[in-house]
Amino acid sequence: MPSRQNLLIISLLSLFLLYLLISRTSSSSSTTNPHIPSSNDEKRGRPAFKQRLIAVGDLHGDISNAQKVLRMAHIIDDQANWVGGEDILVQTGDIVDRGAGALDIYRMMQKLRGQAEGQGGRVVSVLGNHEVMNAIGDWRYVTQDDIKVFGGTKRRQEALAKDGWLGAEWLANYSITASVPLSPHPLSPKLSFTHGSLRPSFPNLTPYPDAINALGHSLLTKALTPPLNPPYPPNPYSGLPKGHTREEAELYAEGGPLWWRGLAEREEGQVCEWARELKEKLGVRRIIGGHTPNFEHIVSRCNGSVIIIDTGISSAYGGVLSALEIVYTLTPVDDKGKDDGHRQDPFMVDDSLPASDYESEPVESIGAKGELKGRYIEREEVHAIYEKRKKWIALEEREVVL
Repeated sequence: MPSRQNLLIISLLSLFLLYLLISRTSSSSSTTNPHIPSSNDEKRGRPAFKQRLIAVGDLHGDISNAQKVLRMAHIIDDQANWVGGEDILVQTGDIVDRGAGALDIYRMMQKLRGQAEGQGGRVVSVLGNHEVMNAIGDWRYVTQDDIKVFGGTKRRQEALAKDGWLGAEWLANYSITASVPLSPHPLSPKLSFTHGSLRPSFPNLTPYPDAINALGHSLLTKALTPPLNPPYPPNPYSGLPKGHTREEAELYAEGGPLWWRGLAEREEGQVCEWARELKEKLGVRRIIGGHTPNFEHIVSRCNGSVIIIDTGISSAYGGVLSALEIVYTLTPVDDKGKDDGHRQDPFMVDDSLPASDYESEPVESIGAKGELKGRYIEREEVHAIYEKRKKWIALEEREVVL
């Protein structure tokens, strides 16, 4: 019989061989988190893709809070220069009125638009009802300090005219609504951005967004063509510009996308029914707008299908500083890791953690390195960013074939 010492040696050798076997198996089969793209994706020849989008609601003449929000969202630095790289920034209108800083905000957005393009990013600007009010001479909410910043009433009107710097900027770079794709692929999901609410029965919804934006551009051009309507007050209210059409009047009416609040104010069941109809008609995944403030938080309805981002950022309201963040990633799926289309449930997150705890790993953008083609895990994270925290709104994953 083997001695006790020999048995001990045999046992130790067996344990050592078992350890080597387990280590080799583990190292050969281990992968990074399959839902967070990694550098290994490049080695497979199908690069990972990431797009980050920031959306900001009504700013109403408060340049200080506007810059705080953009710094909070890592879009600008302390000198108000673009540091967002390839990020997309969407602002949903109502930059003007109720404060004295509108001119500074428009100048900042103009500068950021050029800087973003230089880094592969993008700035998307949507007109609010207050922009169009100013264009047609409805100055009820214009402050005297704002008029002084422009250099007086006459110079303010000159700036707003179609050949003035601000009027020309509105006509060139601002629209009534925007459809923003989350990736460069032709089948990319899109998001809808409008200042107010889109009404499912609005007669010029499609083709989206071109039909609405053509009406908006036509109305704005007429409003900004000299002579402009005299400001009200102190002059009588002039209304829409001469020569406007019935369709343009409906665009600016209470039920149009600049003024209507239905998606923000109606009961949940009705809103979800409208959201389903709108998403199908417009070909978008989410409908995002401002106009109706909630001073405490960004409002998500119908599981994130509708998101209202006006939180009264301007000191004229005193609401919370906020920005909406959407992080969209595509992670290649190995054939070996095929899950037959079964969707993995998203992990649960404690939304009380500080914003820094939610920073996602850096992911290399597709750029010019390759094409989006093949099987991917598509992941869309939607967060509300506040001054000291980040809160989950929605998290969706699905397998897609591009």
